[in-house]
Amino acid sequence: MPDYSGVHEPKKSNSVILVSLDFGGGMHAESLQELQQLAVSDKFEVLAIVEGKRSRPDPRMFVGSGKVNEIAQVLAQTDASLVIFDHDLSPAQQRNLSLHLNCNVIDRTSLILDIFAQRAKSHEGKLQVELAQLEHLATRLIRGWTHLERQKGGIGLRGPGETQLETDRRLLRKRVKLLKEKLASLQRQRKVQSRSRRRTQVLSVSIVGYTNAGKSTLFNRLTRADSYAADQLFATLDTTTRKLYISECGSVVVSDTVGFIRELPHTLVAAFRATLEETVQADILLHVVDVSSPNRDEQIEAVNKLLKEIGADTIPQILVLNKIDLSDMSTSGVGYTRDEYGRISRIRLSAKTGDGLEFVRQALAEIIKDSKVLHEESTKIEAVTGGCATVQLHF
Repeated sequence: MPDYSGVHEPKKSNSVILVSLDFGGGMHAESLQELQQLAVSDKFEVLAIVEGKRSRPDPRMFVGSGKVNEIAQVLAQTDASLVIFDHDLSPAQQRNLSLHLNCNVIDRTSLILDIFAQRAKSHEGKLQVELAQLEHLATRLIRGWTHLERQKGGIGLRGPGETQLETDRRLLRKRVKLLKEKLASLQRQRKVQSRSRRRTQVLSVSIVGYTNAGKSTLFNRLTRADSYAADQLFATLDTTTRKLYISECGSVVVSDTVGFIRELPHTLVAAFRATLEETVQADILLHVVDVSSPNRDEQIEAVNKLLKEIGADTIPQILVLNKIDLSDMSTSGVGYTRDEYGRISRIRLSAKTGDGLEFVRQALAEIIKDSKVLHEESTKIEAVTGGCATVQLHF
C-alpha cells in the first residue's frame, strides 16, 4: 500500500479518498478514471485512491474488513474528510462504513447528484435535481427532514403515536408529490410548445452524447449561442433551445441536452425525463462522440442504452465524431460518410476549431429538403383519400 504518512496538512472539507473495487467486469480502470473526473468536477481534491479485487461485494460493508482497515489507515495519514465509493452502496453498507471509519461515506450516485445540484440553473432543472435527491435519500432516511416544514415550527406536526422517523418520511413523501406535480405541469407546457413547432413544420434536432463529448461547444458553434461549455463532466444540465437558420432551406430548432454517463442513476433518469422529452420528441439526433477518448465505443453504447430507456432509440441519428484535432483521426481530415440510402450518417469535425462544421449544416439542409418532399407527398395522399390515410415521416 502507498505510504501517505508524509501528508499532515489540516483536514480540508473538500479532500477525499476514492475507493474502487475490480469485480472482473473489464471496465474497472475506465470507471475509476471517470470517478476521478467526477470528483474533480465537484471541486474535490483527491488525496488517495484505494483499490482492490473481489468476486462479489460484502453484504455488510461492501468491502472486506481488511480493506476497511486499509481505508481507515489512509484516512488517518491523509486527513481526508470524505470517502467516495465508485459503486452504489446500500443504506446499511453506507451507514456501517461511516460508523467504522468515523467519516462521511458516499457512493457514485450521491456524487453525481451533488454535481447536478450545483450545476442546475433553471427552475425546472432545480426541481428535477431536488426530486432525484429526495428519492435517492428516501431509502437512507434516518432523521432530520422536519426542516421541510419549518414554517410550522414543529408544533402539532407529529400525529398521535407517530415517531420522528415516520414524521420525516411523511414530510418527504409530501414534498416528492409536490415536486412531481410541478414537473408534470412543466412537461405539459413543453408538449404544447412541441406541437406548435410541428404545426409550423419546423424540424427538431437534439444534440445528445456522453458527458464532456463537446455537445455544448457544437451547439454554440452552430447557433452562435453562449451556453456554458467546459472541459468537465456534466457542464450542462439544463436544456437550451435555439433556432438555427439553414440558408435557402429553412430553419430547425436545435436543443442542447444533459450529457449521458454509464450507469446513470435511475432516479436521475426518471427526474430528468421532462428535460429529456426534447430528445424523445426530436426528429433527428446529433450523437456527439469524443473520438479522442479511448473508451468511445463504450460511451456510444452507454448513450444508445439510455436513449432506448427513454424511448428515443428509434429516432434517426447522425454520428458526429468530435475532437478530431485531439485524436489520430485528424490524419484523415474532416469529412462525412453516407449510408446505403445516400444520407449523411457520420461527420468528422472539431467543434472547438470549427473545422467540418459546414457538413453538419449540409446534413441538416438535406434533411429539411427531404422532409418538405415527404410533407408534400403526404398532403397529396390525404387530398386523394379525403384525409383517411396518414404517412409516417422518417428521415
